Amino acid sequence: KLSINAFDYNCHLDLIKLLRQEGELVKLRRARQKMSELFPLTEEIWLDWLKDEIKMASERSERERIYELFERAVKDYICPEIWLEYAQYSIGGIGQEGGIERVRSIFERALTAVGLHVTKGTALWEAYREFENAILETAQPAPGSVPSPEQQQMLCSQLEKIHTLFRRQLGIPLLDMEASYAEYEEWSEDPIPEATVRNYRKALQQLEKCKPYEEALLGAETPKLAEYQAYIDFEMKAGDPARIQLVYERALAENCLVPDLWARYNQYLDRQLRVKELVLSAHDRAVRNCPWTVGLWIRYLLAMERHRVDHGTISEMFEKALNAGFIQATDYVEIWQAYLDYLRRRVDFTQDSSKELEELRSAFARAVEYLKQEVEERFSESGDPSCTIMQNWARVEARLCNNMQKARELWDNIMTKGNAKYANMWLEYYNLERAHGDTQHCRKALHRAVQCTSDYPEHVCEVLLTLERIEGTLEDWDAAVQKTENRLARVNEQRAKAAEKEAALAKQEEEKAEQRKQARAEKKASKKAKKPRTGDKRKADDDDEGEWGQEEEEQPSKRHKGDGDSVLLEEDMEVETGLFGRSRPEQPDRPANQKEKASTSRKDIPKVLHDSSKDKVTVFVSNLSYNMADPKGKLKELFESCGEVAEIRPVFSNKGTFRGYCYVEFKEEKSALQALGLDRKVVEGRPMFVSPCVDKNKNPDFKVFRYSTTLEKHKLFISGLPFSCTKEELEDVCKAHGNVKDIRLVTNRAGKPKGLAYVEYETEAQASQAVLKMDGLTVKEHVIKVAISNPPLRKVPDKPEAGRASQFAVPRQLYGARGKGRTQLSMMPRALQRQSNPVAKAENGMVQNSPATSSQPPEESKKMSNADFAKMLLKK
Repeated sequence: KLSINAFDYNCHLDLIKLLRQEGELVKLRRARQKMSELFPLTEEIWLDWLKDEIKMASERSERERIYELFERAVKDYICPEIWLEYAQYSIGGIGQEGGIERVRSIFERALTAVGLHVTKGTALWEAYREFENAILETAQPAPGSVPSPEQQQMLCSQLEKIHTLFRRQLGIPLLDMEASYAEYEEWSEDPIPEATVRNYRKALQQLEKCKPYEEALLGAETPKLAEYQAYIDFEMKAGDPARIQLVYERALAENCLVPDLWARYNQYLDRQLRVKELVLSAHDRAVRNCPWTVGLWIRYLLAMERHRVDHGTISEMFEKALNAGFIQATDYVEIWQAYLDYLRRRVDFTQDSSKELEELRSAFARAVEYLKQEVEERFSESGDPSCTIMQNWARVEARLCNNMQKARELWDNIMTKGNAKYANMWLEYYNLERAHGDTQHCRKALHRAVQCTSDYPEHVCEVLLTLERIEGTLEDWDAAVQKTENRLARVNEQRAKAAEKEAALAKQEEEKAEQRKQARAEKKASKKAKKPRTGDKRKADDDDEGEWGQEEEEQPSKRHKGDGDSVLLEEDMEVETGLFGRSRPEQPDRPANQKEKASTSRKDIPKVLHDSSKDKVTVFVSNLSYNMADPKGKLKELFESCGEVAEIRPVFSNKGTFRGYCYVEFKEEKSALQALGLDRKVVEGRPMFVSPCVDKNKNPDFKVFRYSTTLEKHKLFISGLPFSCTKEELEDVCKAHGNVKDIRLVTNRAGKPKGLAYVEYETEAQASQAVLKMDGLTVKEHVIKVAISNPPLRKVPDKPEAGRASQFAVPRQLYGARGKGRTQLSMMPRALQRQSNPVAKAENGMVQNSPATSSQPPEESKKMSNADFAKMLLKK
């Protein structure tokens, strides 16, 4: 796997773990070395590596190699445990020449790096004092002997070192500093100096201010980004650079894959500390941790230029950036622009030719070719559709090199890449030609612009006329006026045709709507006319052929699920009950007064009238259950928590059934805004949709759909999930790769899962890492697919033309009131379903041509009733 993708962080960890278990020490060392070249290693990985190497270092000659390894370890992150391990290991070499001074040097560096660490700094101070106390014990004269002046001086010097360590420590806010103060009082034979006491009390006050932030870190879950950010803001107000740096480093040790945190830290170092080694080290660690973030690479290149790093090193770092694997095409345009800016700043344009200028031109040419070849092949787009790099190249040639010929060639290339139709591109070229070219080329460019521009032709026409008014001859003016008039005439003609076409389409849509409305009315009238009386029942034991030949059968009444009343729907389901010679059981006639009552109840339902002036205090609620018994009461109970409800207006059909949506009006606008938070709350087993109330007639482009349809680099789209996967189970899988802000399981309107989910992380870096680590993962025996979220735009299906729709219409009685019924079709004998044959047998009772191929309209073709089908079967 690593041979395919060397930047697979988890794969490196797995390989190291396996090699360590197997005891393959040589291969283990090589695997760790390769990983450390690509990534900064965490504290745990370094400690394991160092302990393994210390065990294998049997000879003193190998100690230097361990020291070098420690030096690499302390540069990755500021880790108190590694510094403490480094100091303790150095004590083992105290017997070598200069051993004591080396130990002290390491301890001093450790105190500079992590001595201010509020929770872990105390251990380092105590270890340093214990070392100095051990040196003091060895310097004590033998019992009963009188120390020599040299011994006495050495004792005094060593005692002063320990006093100094105590005083330095007590001036820093550290946990358990009261115990250190008590230890100093007990150890010291003299009273503690007043200056030390003042510094100690001041440090205690500072510790009290830091304690809330330290306690928040102790109680928070990894990665504690919000708590660290609050701590950083607190230290920034205090303004101590060493403490600010330490808190940043502590935060990055636990959030090393957060590009924004690295960016803020590097910005602080660039603007405040400006120490070359410190700044460049932080930038280097940033791009090694988050190589996919182009902004970190750009800041690194700028920092290297700012600190006068040699050109070869900067070019080498740029090449690394190109191989970092950015996630979108525009990132490559940005990194190229940053590098080209750097090369441009190196050129002395007072000289006609130089090595730096040739390198700049070569880099521009390579950038254009790179975006054309590498980037377009990978992303299927250039990332630079407006050719900004070529534009910058043309500006450099025109303004700095006085080479308008090259600039014109570049602009010709820009225009041939699909930019000639944009007025702003022509005006950009015109301005460059105006500043550094001549009038003739300006005129030529504007004449081409008038001919080619399709978005704002009036603008370029105006610019051309202005040029000729100021500088042109009468012939130039006449030519410009004629050209612009002809062009604008063609443009207006094209716009008029487009408007006519749009109006024709709108009119055609209106006619289609009117035809559909008229067709529905005719069908409804025909259905009422053919509806049999209640008393016309067919007897089960009647074998008379006349009974089978009835054109229409009585339709069973259709009810909505859960409806307790017996109100008949107008569009009754059509079921061929007599098809197999069996009739339905006799049903008692419906009382007349019950019919009248149902009819009256339908008419009594008031129409829902919506006042558009109250849209700001109203929300639209949809996707509710049709079977909701008391919509008003249920919704009032739900929405009262958002504020005082003025009115709830559920919408009913003409038949008295609830249609699943309603308007909820509040007294105050803030209540309506708060009600939007109840969107997708599950109500009676269905997700309730809550959206702003907008008049579609005044705002036809308004869409309730709120989810983004653009690339969301901080959000993942996961497919292939098992339907049984819950939000909590998915969160357990995802939170191992970053801080999960939100998870949305995609469901249908009934609330049933579709095996899809959107997972939002706090940062783009966490989302990118999660893609690498989770794509292809197995969840409950399902292999999931993970990608950066890039939802497609919603497509509106084309409506069929009216003529074509009527040509392929299907007889109503075959499909029922709401279209094709699955159960109706499955119960039909196979012999009766073969209607696609162009020619049918006369004796089977089928029409000669199917409805799909008949030239006659469906209304004129012969319709077959249940009795016709039954008659046909009996003959067969």
